[in-house]
Amino acid sequence: MADKGEEQGQTRPASPTATPPGAAPSAAAPAPEPAAVPPARPLDAIDRDILRILQTDGRASIRSVAERVHVSRANAYARINRLVEDGVIRGFGARVDHERAGQGASAYITLKIVQNSWRTVREQLQALPGATHIALVSGDFDVLLLVHTPDNRALRELVLTRIQSIPEVLSTRTLLVFEETDLGPRPDRPAELA
Repeated sequence: MADKGEEQGQTRPASPTATPPGAAPSAAAPAPEPAAVPPARPLDAIDRDILRILQTDGRASIRSVAERVHVSRANAYARINRLVEDGVIRGFGARVDHERAGQGASAYITLKIVQNSWRTVREQLQALPGATHIALVSGDFDVLLLVHTPDNRALRELVLTRIQSIPEVLSTRTLLVFEETDLGPRPDRPAELA
């Protein structure tokens, strides 16, 4: 796939600085600083067991979790609420087989962006259809984006029309995904949070 390239002799600005998770960027003005998140309390063995259970089965009932970690339902409920309030648990969701869900084309897209434009770029990337993961990274590029689209035509449109039209994007490189294996938490991998 043809990607936006850099002109000969063009120097890329240094990578932008990281933004704390949860910042609410604005294209018109610098993003306000996010509300201070209290530091997470240390996790004990029961907290780690609860996280393992919920990572494997986010639909597990409080009763089931309590029984499996050998605490009362009230204790399990309080611990889960604390993990959510502390930002350890960021949400609950389903792991989706994107191909079976009609998203047959997947790609990792690397982006080089203008220095200090991370918040603006992140806001625009979050609005893209099929964007599932965005990371500010170090190395030869600045941003790593994972997208799932119905087919290669939609992927081409996303890259060439939507992403490359973002003024702060200097260049992109598209890496097609031929096959994926979800390495999400499993009961047979007990060291997930050890």
